[in-house]
Amino acid sequence: MRRLVVFIFVFSFVILTGCGLETKTLTQFYEGDINKVSKIVILDGNTGYKKTIEDKKTIESFLSEIKDIKFIPDENQEARSGFNYAIGLYQNGVDDFSFGLTQINDHYYHTEPDIFLIVDNFYTNLDIKEE
Repeated sequence: MRRLVVFIFVFSFVILTGCGLETKTLTQFYEGDINKVSKIVILDGNTGYKKTIEDKKTIESFLSEIKDIKFIPDENQEARSGFNYAIGLYQNGVDDFSFGLTQINDHYYHTEPDIFLIVDNFYTNLDIKEE
């Protein structure tokens, strides 16, 4: 009986950890060379407006602030609606990678440090007209 309990515990642990999400940084999610991003589009989910950044120095500055933020999987992966900001990273005019502050590839995360504060401050202080 004891062996059965141990077996069930080990089997359950392997199944749960094998299918689980892992903590990653934006650089680890991004499949290309993040240093080759040529355009960033930030969509404000509260207003529907967006700002497009094509200045290389501004892009580098923003990416240096967010590329090492840890995206930690939420325990609750149930679907949600709405978002604060969505970000699209482009290379050569092609949207290579898009993500929300709490969602990447249909999975939900929280971040360390809080990416919302960084993106909100950047977006608010960005001297680019909203579209």
